Amino acid sequence: FDGERPWYPGWRVWGCKSPRWSWWHVPQPPPELIADGEQALMRLISEPHGVDLVILDWMLPGISGVDICRNLRKRGLLMPVMMLTARDHSAHKVEGLMVGADDYVTKPFHLEELLARVETQLRRRRWSASDTLQCNHLSFGLNTVHFERMEATHQGVPVKLTPLEFQLLRYFLEHPGTVLTRQKLLDAAWGFSDAITLRTVDNFVLRLRRAFEATPAEPRHFVSVRGAGYKFVQ
Repeated sequence: FDGERPWYPGWRVWGCKSPRWSWWHVPQPPPELIADGEQALMRLISEPHGVDLVILDWMLPGISGVDICRNLRKRGLLMPVMMLTARDHSAHKVEGLMVGADDYVTKPFHLEELLARVETQLRRRRWSASDTLQCNHLSFGLNTVHFERMEATHQGVPVKLTPLEFQLLRYFLEHPGTVLTRQKLLDAAWGFSDAITLRTVDNFVLRLRRAFEATPAEPRHFVSVRGAGYKFVQ
């Protein structure tokens, strides 16, 4: 949902109406136009299984792209979401990622990089759907995680996680007792993204603690290793 960039054959596109429509190269079939952010959100909620990936501008008529992303995650909808926006301040990037975006791309951008990022998100989605690792269903402490269904509980209560949080959690659980640097965690969960800093990794670890630790301020499972990073303790 952007309204400013051309789309390409082979993509089924929904887009918000824009006075720049006449500038677009119209693929076959042409994009479906949606009036504003509120209608876009309703469409995504009503047809979540028909969406492979969402690209959101921050500034949309009605409600913002970041509010759309926040609403999707609150409803447990886990399709990949990319922010594509001119808002390039680090605080904006952190906010977009913290509400549940899987990637954050700033304008201006190179088309080849955007397409590579899209393919990365779609590839991760395919891997998640076909993953057969033995750790698909795990328990630790008072927690259970089912990666295939993207479900988790703490003390029997469902925990809502974004795809990025599941990715980070999985990496921890696949490496119990191993000291993991922030850079390793960043590479495992985010791949390449200039929107991510090592401090963002700390914020996401804090979110995992809040979700799975009985006392987040005194973590037993997601433990800090001073000067090195973190490790997962079963």
